[in-house]
Amino acid sequence: MFTRLSTALVCFGAVALAGCAQPWQQFQPGADQSAVISKFGPPREVYDLPDGGKRLMWPTQPMGETTTAADVDGSGKVQSLRQVLQPNEFYRAQIGSWTRNDVLVNFGRPVETSYFPLMKREVWTYRYLEDNVWYMMYSFYFDDSGVLRLTQKTPDPLHDPDRRSFF
Repeated sequence: MFTRLSTALVCFGAVALAGCAQPWQQFQPGADQSAVISKFGPPREVYDLPDGGKRLMWPTQPMGETTTAADVDGSGKVQSLRQVLQPNEFYRAQIGSWTRNDVLVNFGRPVETSYFPLMKREVWTYRYLEDNVWYMMYSFYFDDSGVLRLTQKTPDPLHDPDRRSFF
């Protein structure tokens, strides 16, 4: 009896989660930016794109793990809407060619910045949730001329039960 009940609950939970669309998945390309803004509110960050469009961003940093980004063309039509703080977006960063500005436009303002003088590297760090399970930090290391030289992902100490007493 207990096994049947457990199996039924697991199946019900999986079906319920499968039907949950993320807010950024509710819009199709070609939608008007006003519909997106009415859903998410005014964007907290806006960046110019090379093609003359804009990137509108709604970050949940410093404590959240998501940043929703809408790419809008010059006529105000949404080209794409997605969550950008995730591995497949981070892995697009090109070491040796991306700059601070590229990282800023693609991911928004970092949750934390620091400078390591011995390495001569400025580091920008973002919180994110990997595979909807692991709380992680993704860091971009820039040289003194602002060029991306290294990336790194590490567990987020904010969610480490062994280290919580230190924060």
